[in-house]
Amino acid sequence: MTRSVERPVLFLDVDGPLIPFGPSSRRLQPRAAGSAAFSDEGNPLLGRLDQAVGLRLMALGCELVWASTWMNDANESVAPRIGLPRLPVVEWREASTHEGPRGLHWKTRHLVEWAGHRPFIWVDDEIGAMDRLWVAAQHQGPSLLHRVDPAQGLTDGDFSVLADWLRTAVPGLAVPTRVEGDSGRLGRRSGGR
Repeated sequence: MTRSVERPVLFLDVDGPLIPFGPSSRRLQPRAAGSAAFSDEGNPLLGRLDQAVGLRLMALGCELVWASTWMNDANESVAPRIGLPRLPVVEWREASTHEGPRGLHWKTRHLVEWAGHRPFIWVDDEIGAMDRLWVAAQHQGPSLLHRVDPAQGLTDGDFSVLADWLRTAVPGLAVPTRVEGDSGRLGRRSGGR
């Protein structure tokens, strides 16, 4: 009998990982014929969103959660542009800048609390060494704090790191065998051997 595998949480920031701050020519894509056209809603950076990234994130098999100051605006403005459904949102409570050791990102404590005992990935462009040390000491389950280059946003290399970690840290979870942009064809295999 196969035991059920608890889905890990993937906390997702918007600015940096999904909306890169580097030269925009790599991300600006012409609209495909018949695709829904979105206005930039007064934010020209929305044009930098990669329309294929939502499918790639969902293929990882995690529970996706917005961990961004965009909060619910991510569901309204970002999710439909990248093919994601409405996602849960981490609600940020007021945090003192004096909470925790020097260098600890203000999101770190909230994300560890939100994850509880579940394995989690945090994708952000502001993760530092103190965050990794603090999570290693405070979270009892597996975790990956993955810093994305904000000039590039999520790349094929980032997706490979995420998938490789999931295969190792969460045995039995179906994880894509190929995460590069390959016309949406993603093979899947179990993390167990």
